[in-house]
Amino acid sequence: MNKQSKVETLISLLKVATRIANPMRDGVADPESVTTIELRIILLLGGEGALAGHELADYMAVQPMNISRALVRLSQLGLLEIVDNTGNRRRKPYQLTPSGSLRYHNILGRMAQVADFVFDGLDAEARDQAANLLQRLDEQLKVWPEGGF
Repeated sequence: MNKQSKVETLISLLKVATRIANPMRDGVADPESVTTIELRIILLLGGEGALAGHELADYMAVQPMNISRALVRLSQLGLLEIVDNTGNRRRKPYQLTPSGSLRYHNILGRMAQVADFVFDGLDAEARDQAANLLQRLDEQLKVWPEGGF
């Protein structure tokens, strides 16, 4: 087995994260007539619940202006709505509308086809190992110090 340094492993992870963008765009975003940023917003709101624009920008590591444009378009499409947040008027959380929730579930169906392709050839044990590793990495990344080292 190939012994990689931590940096080489990180580069491999970045390659996979970059390469997954094409199947997600071609197999999910384009057929749903949304951009990849809009797709990621729908997935985040569908999975995490209501989030404000700045929270989406931080979570996705995307410029706030790009998030703002995507939120406007998704709202115009009737997929998002602003949540009443009278207790904190500076925070404007968005959530999926019923139409947005339906779209979210359609997207998950398309993602199943991409998942079949991506994980083709891996047995259930290998998929479980990958899922566990990804969950551990996600937990580690959640405690990244703000502003870096």
